Order: sequence, then C-alpha cells, then structure tokens
Amino acid sequence: MTEAVVSPLIDRMVTLLNQEAKLLGGIHVEVADIKDELESIQSFLKDADARAAAEQDIGEGVKTWVKQVREVAFHIDVAIDQYLAQVALHDPHRRGFRGFLQKTTHLLKTMIPRHKIATKIQEIKASVQKINERSKRYGFQSTAQGWSSEARSISWNDPRKDSLYLDDADVVGIESPKDELIGWLVEGSPHRTVVSVVGMGGLGKTTLTKKVYDHQRVRGHFDCHAWISVSQFFKIEDLLRSIMKQFCKGREEIPLSEIDAMDEQLLVNKLRDYLPEKRYVVVFDDVWKIDFWDNIKNSLPDNHRGGRIMITTRNREVVDYCKKSSYVHVYELQPLPWDKAWELFCKRAFQIDFEGHCPPVLEKLSHDIVEKCGGLPLAVVAIGGLLSTKDKTIFEWKNLHDSLGFEFGRNPHLSSVNKILSLSFEDLPHNLKSCFLYLGMYPEDYSINCIRLIRQWIAEGFVKEVEGKTLEEIAQEYLNELIHRSLVQVLLVDFDGKVRQCRLHDLLHEIVLQKMKDLSFCHVLLKQESSFEGLIRRMSVDRVSYNVLKGVKEKKIHSLLLFDLDELPKSFMSSFFADFKLLKVMDFENAPLDHIPKDIGSLFHLRYLSLRNTKVKELPKSIAKLQYLETLDLKQSLVSDIPVEINKLHKLRHLIAYYRDYKIGFSLTREKGVKIQKGVGCLVELQKLYHVDLNCGGVDLIKDMGKLSQLRKLGVKNLSKEIMRALCASIEMMNHLHSLSITSISEYEIIDLQSISTPPQCLQRLYIKGHLEKFPDWIPKLQHLVRLRIYWSRLNEDPLKALQNLPNLLELTISKNAYNGEQLHFKIGGFPKLKMLTLRDLDVLFSLIIDEGALPLLEKLVIGHSLQLKEVPSGIQHLRNLKELAFIDMPKEFNESLDPQQGPRYWIVKHVPIVYLSHTRFAQEITAPMGTTFSVPSI
Repeated sequence: MTEAVVSPLIDRMVTLLNQEAKLLGGIHVEVADIKDELESIQSFLKDADARAAAEQDIGEGVKTWVKQVREVAFHIDVAIDQYLAQVALHDPHRRGFRGFLQKTTHLLKTMIPRHKIATKIQEIKASVQKINERSKRYGFQSTAQGWSSEARSISWNDPRKDSLYLDDADVVGIESPKDELIGWLVEGSPHRTVVSVVGMGGLGKTTLTKKVYDHQRVRGHFDCHAWISVSQFFKIEDLLRSIMKQFCKGREEIPLSEIDAMDEQLLVNKLRDYLPEKRYVVVFDDVWKIDFWDNIKNSLPDNHRGGRIMITTRNREVVDYCKKSSYVHVYELQPLPWDKAWELFCKRAFQIDFEGHCPPVLEKLSHDIVEKCGGLPLAVVAIGGLLSTKDKTIFEWKNLHDSLGFEFGRNPHLSSVNKILSLSFEDLPHNLKSCFLYLGMYPEDYSINCIRLIRQWIAEGFVKEVEGKTLEEIAQEYLNELIHRSLVQVLLVDFDGKVRQCRLHDLLHEIVLQKMKDLSFCHVLLKQESSFEGLIRRMSVDRVSYNVLKGVKEKKIHSLLLFDLDELPKSFMSSFFADFKLLKVMDFENAPLDHIPKDIGSLFHLRYLSLRNTKVKELPKSIAKLQYLETLDLKQSLVSDIPVEINKLHKLRHLIAYYRDYKIGFSLTREKGVKIQKGVGCLVELQKLYHVDLNCGGVDLIKDMGKLSQLRKLGVKNLSKEIMRALCASIEMMNHLHSLSITSISEYEIIDLQSISTPPQCLQRLYIKGHLEKFPDWIPKLQHLVRLRIYWSRLNEDPLKALQNLPNLLELTISKNAYNGEQLHFKIGGFPKLKMLTLRDLDVLFSLIIDEGALPLLEKLVIGHSLQLKEVPSGIQHLRNLKELAFIDMPKEFNESLDPQQGPRYWIVKHVPIVYLSHTRFAQEITAPMGTTFSVPSI
C-alpha cells in the first residue's frame, strides 16, 4: 500500500524538476537524486505491498522499513509544498530592467528560505539513501523477479457500453426471496408489520431489499415511500426528518419550512398527524442497535392501513426486539447456491470478452475460485470484476487463484470479504488507489456527489492528463472503472445514464478507513475523539464539536473536509488560514460559516474551495492571490457579487454561484445569479460558469465571455432584449458548450436567439426561460441534444414540427405558456428516443393528439394545469412503454372520465402501471382494477 504513496510523489517530483528548474537552483541535483532513489525503492514496495495484502509473513524488519518509507515520503511532500509556498509566491521571470530588479529583489528575499530548503533536502536525501541500503540488506525481492505481477494499465471501456449499476439481469439468486418479500409487503394483515431481512455482511441484504422497494407493485401499492440508511451512528431527529422529506418529495409536496428546526418530539407528532389515512412503507437499511425500535415505533403508527416497515440488519436480536410491539416477518438470507454464484461470476468476469460465458480452458480454475467465495455475492462480484480486467490466460488465473488461497481457506465471514475486497484494491494502479481511498474521507452512508468528488480528485493531482480529453472526462472514467470493479455503489443515475451520486458500501468503508490510517493518507476525526496524533496529510472532520476542532493546529494538512459541525465562530476562523497554509482542498459545504477571513490569499496551494450552502456573503479581495484555484463553489451561499480580482485566477475551471429560493414557487425570480465584472475573458480554462446576472455587466461583459472557449456549461440570468445579439455572438464562439441556460429579465421580455447561425454542435442540454417571438431555426440542428426545456416562450407555431426528428432527444418540457396554440400533434415516427415528456401550464391548449407510432420509447408523461384540455388524449393507449403517467390540476370532468369503474376514458390509460391524478389543494385516492395503480399526491 505504501507504493500508492510513493508513486504519485515521484510523479510530483518529476513535474517539479521540469517546471521549477530555475527556482530550485542549487538543489536541483539533490531533488533529482531523491527521485532516483525513490524509483529504486518503488519496485521493492510493490512486492512488500502484494505480500502484505496476502498476509504473508514479511517480518518485523520489513514492516519497519515500509513505515520509514511512508514517513520520509510524507516529509518530502511537505517540503515541496513549503518550498513552493515560500519561494515561488512571486514570478521572478519578468522582462526588461524592471523585471531584472524584481528578480534580484526576489532572490534576496528568498535567500534564507532557499538555504533552509536546501538543508532539508540534504537531510531527506540522506534518509532515503539509508532506507534504500537497508532494503538491500533485508534482501527484498523486486517485483520483476518476485511473487506479484506488475500492475497493468487500465484499458478504459466506453462508458456508454459499460454497466454502471446492477439491473435485474445482473442480479442472480433473488427471485424467490424477492417474490416472498413483495407478498409480505402488499398482502396480509392491515396492521403495521415489520418485514426484516437478516444475514451476515456481504450477502446482499441491501441489494435484495432495494429491488423489492423499487418494484412497480410496491411503488404503486403505497401512498408514501422512504428509504433510510441508518448505520451505526445516527441521530433520531435526522432519520425522522428524512422520512418526512421523502414522503413529501414522493407526493410532490413542499416540506414544512420549519422542519429542519424541529426536535424529536415535534417530528414524531408531525409524522403521526401526516399518516392517519395513508399506507406507507419505510425501509431502515443497516440497523445495528437493538434499541433502534424504541426510537422509531411511535413515529410510524399502526393506522390499520397496511403500513410496512422493512429492516435490514446483521443482528437477529434487532428484529426480535421489534416483536414487543409489532407484527414481524423475518427472512434470513442465505449464501448463493453454487450454480447461482457461478452464473454471477461469469457475468462479471466474462461480460465483455466472452459474452458472459467461461472459456473451457479456464473452467477448472474458475470453479475453484467460485468455490472459495463461499456463496457471498459481494465476494463473487468483487473477484469477478477484478478478473474481468485480466488477460484470459491460465497464467493470470492461476496467479489470482493462488493468492486467494491465503484468504479463502478460512471461515467466509466479514473478515474474508474484507480481504477479498482488499485484493481488488491492491490490483488498482496507484492513481486509482488514491481516488478510491479518497471516498473514505466522506462519512459512512454518505451520498457522495460525483461531480464534487471528481473536482476534489483533480485538485489533489490524482488525475493524469490524456491528450484530447479534459481532466473531468478522465476522472469520470476513473469513477466508472471503480464502479465497474464493484468498489463503488451507484445511488443516483441521471436521465441520460450518467452517475450523479455514489457511496461506499459499509464493509468497504471499514476497509478504506483502515488503509487510510495505515498509509497516513487521511485522519478521520470523529465525534467520539478528542485528539489525534501521527503524520496527517488530510483530515475529515465528522460531527466534531468546536471544542475539539479548535485544538486542531496541524499546519501540514493539505486537504480538509468538514461534515455536520455545530459551529465555526469568528474567533476560530480568524487564525484558520494561518494554521493551514498548505491547504489544497478546503470544503466548507453545509458548514455553519458566515464569513471568510481576509487573508484567504495566503493559501498559495489552494485548488478547491467550496462555500456551498453557507451564509457567507462576501469574498475577500485577496482571493486574487489564489493562483492555482480550480474550483470555486458558491452555490446556495449568500454571495451575490464576485470581486473583479477573480479575473486574475487564470487556472479557474469551475465557478458555480447561484441561489435558489425554495420558499417561493417556480418563477423567473426564484433563482438568482451572481454579478461579475468585465475582464472575465482572462479565465481561459473556465469550463463552468453558472449562473451570471447579466443585468449589470452590459455588452462589454458579454463580449468578454465570448473568449471563454473552454466553457462546457453556461447559465445566464436577467437577459434584456438589448444585449441578446452580443450574447448570441459570444455563444457561437463557445465550441465546447454542452449545457446552456438562458433566463430573461421578465416573462414578457423578448429574447431573440435567432441570430445564432452556428450553434455549439456538441450542445446536449438547453433551457430557455423567456418570450421567443420565433422558435430558433438552429435548435432542430442540434444532433446531440438530449434535454430541452422551454418556459414562458409564448410560441404561436407548434414547436413539435421542428423538434420531432431530433435523433437523441430524451427529455422535453414545454411549460408556463411556452406555447400559445390550441393543438399539439405528435406525429407517427416523431421523437424516436424521447423518454420523458412534460406539458404543463399551457392555458390555451385544447387538443393533444398522439399518433400510433409516435413517441415509441416514452416512459413518463406529465400533463398539468391546462384547463382547456378537457378530454384525455386518446393516443395515450398507443404508448406501450409508458411506465408513469401524471395528470396535475386538470379540470374536474377530465379526472372523472378516468374513474376505473365508470369513467369513459379509463380504457386509454389502463395499460399504464402507475397513474397519478394530483391536485395542489386536495387529493382523492382512486383504486383501479386490473393492476393499474392510481395515486393522487399533492405537489
């Protein structure tokens, strides 16, 4: 594992030698010597790591040697940071006599720091040489001659072809338990019932329960749904709050604004008041403590409506405790039978090369490997995923088979799974090892925003450049590979198949925490801790009180993530940056923070700064000194004006700065952008700028934005008619733009987009909020467009004619009087790939026609608040792939026509599995025959 620390350090030293040769001066040779020594040590480390992973007896001498290598690597990394911070704060390479004077002055000022670093480098060099000599005395065997094989380079598969998450076809052995659990949920007693899945870690309790929870029969049977990850440490108020929010979200209701401030008793009362007439299902995943039932039983009452509570746990006593006050069903999950384990293994190991079938030459070895997995799905998936990246040869299979013998000769319980998953970790290249370990900085059961994670990886330097790709695209491939290897679980996939949220399984989180500790990769400071010691390069602070946090004065930390803090007072923040001068990643997201100290510019190395969802109102002008800053995330902060000094941040890649007021309804004023100054065109590496208030910047600002040729995502607010031509000209220059959001200053302000003659051809997402006199001619030419949403456009011509042949359009929204015509006609063959269609608040719409053969792949259709549309469109019966249909705030006669018993239009929708009839002011439940579920949630 130490090789994962040394390899990136060598890469960093190579970069330092190449880019900072003049600054290093007399110590250039010394740094080069250290790099060479480390490269010599590296091969021995690979062998030591492989043996340690297999739990071979490597001896105390080797363990001590490995520990010393880690420590010296830590000191080298710190020395490089300190040197750059002290010496390279100013650029001495200026032209002319003035530049000569500045350079001379700079050299004089930095003479002492140079002397100090030279001395430090000499000490480090001597230590590394001694370590290398010691390795030879121990007789370490290099990987070229030894037991383990060289880590192979990753061959990235096309993400569009890779399976990013398990669908029904990729899960085996759960058909019978799934059917039984579904029966327990939707049938039987009207009394509240606990349905439990019990078994050892790694058996797939969560996977099975999620399939049951997501099943159409379950989703349609219950009025309210909630999935709660409990974990070992939880606050009952957080669990109750999450239940209430999920109930409201599923029924498209707005949660009470004061819910975040409620205590436990108030939350219990609110849930009890909310549920009397509703049939609910709540899943509590991964319950550990037997007294958990006492905490939640009163909040989910027995209302005799068939309420169900599902619990997954490793501890049978948790379920037995529930019997004190509830009906209980227990399903004890068993290991996979051999044939199912073999089927799962083949799907994972041979899904690409042999279409899921094992070649005869590998059958015996593969049978032995599956046998050693002991029927644990987690182990089968992990080993199969690891082998899918290997050459399909007896040599490769035997190597892994032999190493697994050290792990599987014992009882196949949680410890065995940990060891197997550790082998998957050891098989990763060092950059992916660092990326994987980084997920451990997030708390247990934390839903990780994938974009946030990717930007932190880049800021850490984990992502290596590849010609023709952005760092973000490469990092996404890293994440896809970790998912493919079953090391990362997918929580949320967007409509276009991109993974948006992920997490570490509890077992993996435990493994990663131990590896981070062993490697001095990160210290996780938890609530129960009061102090820490040892080498610390990164720190994750989770639910720690201020009294503990204020004792943290570790100046060598370069990454700090904060979670669930009670307070961050000004007295602490006043000296914060002085205490953490080497920070590269500073994530204040959701922290109780209302200001940033003026000396933020002293953080020379800072690359990632997030103030998301804080109460910070202003950025200090010293932000101009953050020359390496790549990400500045101000979303949901109170910052409304960006200082002009930000234009000096030439390495900035992402500027996210807008505030959405969830207390008001959907409108143009609900979301506010930030004001920026002209000169922004200097930010040549900027990829995301979202959202900018253009009401103050004028034409000069917009022309500057045209220089941002690397932009992938742009959002602009408060557009007026006068500046539209300039904006269109700038958009034409953004050849890499993937996402564009345009919002006018008012509903009636005309925004003319017609002057765009050559739009960005790779545009995938387009949002237009404002009055369009004419539908732009260039939109139908966007061959890669996957999402289009238009609001308040007031079009007189049917836009469907222009859009129906877009080859990749997956989602279309026409809302808020975006169309003023009386009829919309979906013609045969139109919209070949559309999956989601929303038609709302179209006041004039009288008729909706759907030809047979139109919208062949449509899965979700939403029609709402179009009062002139009094008849259910007869073409809906042709939509055979439709899974979900929602009618929102439609006329009374429209809803009555859908009555399952006597409604004359019910036949049109009876084939749709889930149908919603919802009203914002009242709700009425309709029970339909023949399996169709009618639900009437408020929104």
